[in-house]
Amino acid sequence: MTSSTKTSGAAGAPARPIHPGTKIGHVHLKVADLDRALAFYRDVLGFELMQRYGTQAAFISAGGYHHHIGLNTWESQGGSPPPPGTTGLYHLAILYPTRAALADALSRLLEAGIPLEGASDHGVSEALYLSDPDGNGVELYWDRPEEQWPKTPDGQLQMFTRRLDLKDLLASREA
Repeated sequence: MTSSTKTSGAAGAPARPIHPGTKIGHVHLKVADLDRALAFYRDVLGFELMQRYGTQAAFISAGGYHHHIGLNTWESQGGSPPPPGTTGLYHLAILYPTRAALADALSRLLEAGIPLEGASDHGVSEALYLSDPDGNGVELYWDRPEEQWPKTPDGQLQMFTRRLDLKDLLASREA
C-alpha cells in the first residue's frame, strides 16, 4: 500500500474491503533440501504428497486438495536461511479444524523431537510456534468458535497472549 492509498473507517480500514469469502489458498516455500523438507511436512505433520518433480519441487496437501504447501529448491538448493534482521516470511500458519487435531499435531512434534519455540492462548485461538528444517517459522493453531472470542464491554475484539497449557492440550487428543 502506498502512502497515497486512501483509507477510511476504524484502524485505517480500506475504503473498499476485500470480499469476506477470500482465503489464502496455498504457500510456496524455498527450501534447501526437498527430502529434508518432506520429512518434516509429510512424515511429521502428516501432509499428503500430491506431486513431486524430482529434487526440485513437491506439492503437499491435507485432504486431497491439489496443494496447500509447495516446497521448491528452484532458487534455494543447498542454501541457508535468511539471517535475522532481514525481511521475508515471518511464519506460515496451518489451521487445524479442532483442538483435538492440534493436540495430535503437538503429539507428532514431541514424538519427532521437534522443539517448540512458543505456545500461546490468544483468546481467539491456541497456537504452537516452531521452525521447519529450513528456518521458516511455522504456526500450528486452531480457532475457537467466534462466539467464544473475548470481547470488550462495547463488543470489540480483545485478543491477548497467554501461556498455553500443553498438558491440557494433549489431554484433548481424540483416541
